[in-house]
Amino acid sequence: MANLIVRNIDDNIVDALKARAGKHGRSAEAEHRLILESALLGPVKKSFAQALKSIPDVGDDSDFERINDNAGDRDVFN
Repeated sequence: MANLIVRNIDDNIVDALKARAGKHGRSAEAEHRLILESALLGPVKKSFAQALKSIPDVGDDSDFERINDNAGDRDVFN
């Protein structure tokens, strides 16, 4: 594995990293690794086809037919 050195980091960022690491019960170095991993190797985006396939079947088209209640006969803003 490689080593990574990051120079000239603002003290506020270092403090935030240490606080976040403490909150998660990890060292700052371990937290830094996880942040880099999630930012660079995070979840792979689904294709549009995969997203469509993941939509659950919620019924027949007839379940969603529009009911005509003669709304055109009245002014809906009054």
